[in-house]
Amino acid sequence: MARILFGSFVDSFSVTSRKAYIAEFISTLIFVYAGVGSAIAYGKLTSDAALDPSGLLAIAICHGFALFVAVSVGANVSGGHVNPAVTFGMALGGQITIVNGIFYWIAQLLGSIVACFLLKFATGGLKIPVHSIASGVGASEVVVTEIMITFGLVYTVYATAADPKKGSIGTIAPIAIGFIVGANILAAGPFSGGSMNPARSFGPAVVSGDYHNNWIYWVGPLAGGGLAGLIYTHLFNICPLNDHVTLVK
Repeated sequence: MARILFGSFVDSFSVTSRKAYIAEFISTLIFVYAGVGSAIAYGKLTSDAALDPSGLLAIAICHGFALFVAVSVGANVSGGHVNPAVTFGMALGGQITIVNGIFYWIAQLLGSIVACFLLKFATGGLKIPVHSIASGVGASEVVVTEIMITFGLVYTVYATAADPKKGSIGTIAPIAIGFIVGANILAAGPFSGGSMNPARSFGPAVVSGDYHNNWIYWVGPLAGGGLAGLIYTHLFNICPLNDHVTLVK
């Protein structure tokens, strides 16, 4: 039975922990710069106001590739969360302490914000696109969508990266995680934008100054990630952090 671990502030400022926070900052910056950059590039290359199928496919592929890289480069240092919802799901499953998780969140949010500021500068001040609700759907439908797709993401993280019984499948974890994100964007992009990641939505909101409906991209992903962490941990009875060694520090 997993237990939630609070942790200590002393351990949270150890050399290993500080390296993990830096790794989360860099990985999130890499992911958000590529992901948001792909949306800006689409807008630059087309005059269409609406995202067409080819644009959706390109953006989904870019996010999947970028997350594959971001998780890979951070895996051996921080666990490669790159997402507050993943960190939250890991904390509820006892795979990371609450205190360390808070600093992960700070690093992830800062990485996203810095990435978006760099994009705004590098593109000559082009508008930073934010996640928003599509016409024809309401806030409650979008929250459910984000819960479902984030559940799929965090469940995949547990099954391929966090479970000590993963065996050789752990070597393909970043690929599986990138694939599920790309697939979920294809499924949910026309409705919710397919965020699954509060940091991915928060950085563009800060830089653009548009926080309209940003709460949805916190509530949905955190609920979905938390449910995945609790269900996987209790259903398959994986051990908490103190009882085994995993990639997740």
